[in-house]
Amino acid sequence: MTFENFPSAQPPQLPKSKPYTKNIREILTGTLLAALLVTWGYIIWDKNKTRQILKETNSQLNIIAAEKDDLKKMLDDATQRYDMIKTSSAEMPHGTDSAIIKKNNEIEEKKNIINQLLANANASREQLMEAKRLILSLNDDIQVYKTQIETLHGEKLILAKEKIAIILEKEKIQKDYDAAKELIRNNEKTIDIGSTLHASNFNIIGINETKNGKEKETTTAKRVDKLRISFQIDENMISKSGRKEIYVSITAPNGLAVAVDELGSGTFKTREGEDKFYTNKVEINYMQGQIQTVSFDWKQNENFNTGEYKIEVFHNGFKIGEGYRRLKKGGLFG
Repeated sequence: MTFENFPSAQPPQLPKSKPYTKNIREILTGTLLAALLVTWGYIIWDKNKTRQILKETNSQLNIIAAEKDDLKKMLDDATQRYDMIKTSSAEMPHGTDSAIIKKNNEIEEKKNIINQLLANANASREQLMEAKRLILSLNDDIQVYKTQIETLHGEKLILAKEKIAIILEKEKIQKDYDAAKELIRNNEKTIDIGSTLHASNFNIIGINETKNGKEKETTTAKRVDKLRISFQIDENMISKSGRKEIYVSITAPNGLAVAVDELGSGTFKTREGEDKFYTNKVEINYMQGQIQTVSFDWKQNENFNTGEYKIEVFHNGFKIGEGYRRLKKGGLFG
C-alpha cells in the first residue's frame, strides 16, 4: 500500500511559546499591582482626607469652644458689672421705680436666654453668633440700667436737698413763729400783769345791827353781825374798762379760810397754779385810769371769833392787797 503525503485536516500545532505566557503573567501582575497601588493610594488618600476632615472638625470644635469660652467670659464680665451696679445702688432711694424694675426684668430674661445658648454642648455657630449679639445687647441694657439708676438717684438727691431746704426753712419759720408767739405771750403776760389792778386803803369795821335797824360800829367779836370791807382800786392806764372779778379771801383768827358755799364762796387758781378758797367774789364795772372804791358786807352764818381777821384781795390770780381787823372780847376788860 502506498501512502501519499497529503495535508492534514487539523491545523498544524505551533510550538508552545514560553515568552508569550510570561508576558501575560507580567501584564496581569502589573495590572493587579497597579490596582493594588490605586487601592492603597485611595485608602491612603481617603485616610488623609478623613484625618484632614477630623483635623478641620477638631479645629472647628476648638474654635467653637474658644468662642464659647470668650462668650462666657463676656457674659461673666457683663454679669459682674451688673451685680456691682445693683449692689452699689441697693441703698439708693430709687424704691420701686417702674422703669428700673422693667429694665431689671429685661436684663434677667436676656441673661437666661444667653445661658441656655452657651449651655448647649452642640451649639452651632449661628447660635453662638446669636449669643454674642445678645451679650452685646445685654451690655447696652446694663448701661441703660446704670444710667436710669444714676439719673433717678440724682433726681432723688435733688429732691432730698430740696426737702432738707424746705425742712430747714420750715424749722426757721416755726422757730420764728414760736419766738413771735413767745414774744406775744410775754407781751400779753406783761400787759396782763400790767393790767392787774391794785388795791389799797383798806377799811374793815365790825357792824352791830340793832333791833331798830340801826348799825353801830364795834370791835367786840360777840357783837359783830357783819364785817364791812372796803378798799380802793387804784388807777391803771393799761387795764381796759369793763367788768372785773375781784376775789376776797378772809382768814379767821384760827388760820382757816372763811368759806361758805351757801353764801357764794368757792375756789380759784392763783398765778402759781394753787387752788385757793375765796370768801366772796365781787364784780365791779371798772373805768380805765380812774380810782374806784369797792365796798361790801360779809355776814356769815356763825359768830365771829375773837382775834385778827386777815382780808386778802386777788385779781388775775395775783394778790393785789390785804387788810386786817382785830376783834376783841366783850366785857369790862375786853
